[in-house]
Amino acid sequence: MQLQQLRYFATLAEVRHFTRAAEALHVAQPSLSQQIRALERELGAELFQRARGNITLTDAGEALLPSARQILADTETARREVQEVAQLRRGRVRLGAPPSLCASLVPDVLRAYHARYPGIELVVDEGGSQDLVRTLAGGGLDLALIITPLAVGAPALATTELLREDLVVVTAPGEPPPTRRRALRVADLEGLPMVMFRRGYDLREITTTACRAAGFEPSFTVEGGEMDAVLGFVRAGLGLAVVPGMVAARSGLRVTPFEGTRMRRTVALAHRKDVAPPRAARELRAVLLEHLGVEEGEGE
Repeated sequence: MQLQQLRYFATLAEVRHFTRAAEALHVAQPSLSQQIRALERELGAELFQRARGNITLTDAGEALLPSARQILADTETARREVQEVAQLRRGRVRLGAPPSLCASLVPDVLRAYHARYPGIELVVDEGGSQDLVRTLAGGGLDLALIITPLAVGAPALATTELLREDLVVVTAPGEPPPTRRRALRVADLEGLPMVMFRRGYDLREITTTACRAAGFEPSFTVEGGEMDAVLGFVRAGLGLAVVPGMVAARSGLRVTPFEGTRMRRTVALAHRKDVAPPRAARELRAVLLEHLGVEEGEGE
């Protein structure tokens, strides 16, 4: 008994017509008939009743059909699994991430992933969460690191919470500290010169929202930069900036935490709900969760 014979049998059982079955299988009708007769000889029973062009299953055919379908389904599953393993030797993963994470978390994760799967090409799209969500929904990314919660009206995404990160204030080491205390309040930022990210940047929205909640509008000396530019402006003494703790730790700048109700952001990993990520992307997700010590399924 051959898989090809079972495939021919299942197709003929479905369409109940030799010519249409042969067309569906892209084979000549005599070849189809020959394989069906060979299968019947192998099993020692007729599988179809043929009368004036009408094709019906015999009792033996009815008994074989569920098993044939299961065997074909299992074969297809095995084929896909083998292909997915082979894909980890080559292929591509498209990851989106905010610049702040590209400067802190992403390099370590990609280094670990590349060491494990050196044949996979890694493509990183750097941008704000709103832009990344749109690109992800449009099929331009496999995975995206985003800041949650998502805006109202955002596309349906599956998200896994990865970490909650404290935001801190960074200033140039040669400049006066923003406070004499070990920590400051959001209200202490009133009137202080600030370097601010461009519009659409998650950290800009978080910072301005917190300042307004404290009853004042922030004062910008420079605005419109990406992460590297903002850190450079702070280093030059143009003002302070509110940045994630992981970025601040690598910046070489003076770091001052917030006291009381701390400013935080929540980082999540997202993919489309309606499309399962490819195997290489799922493995990147696993490496990321392993790196952060997040249990599989946590925060779904």
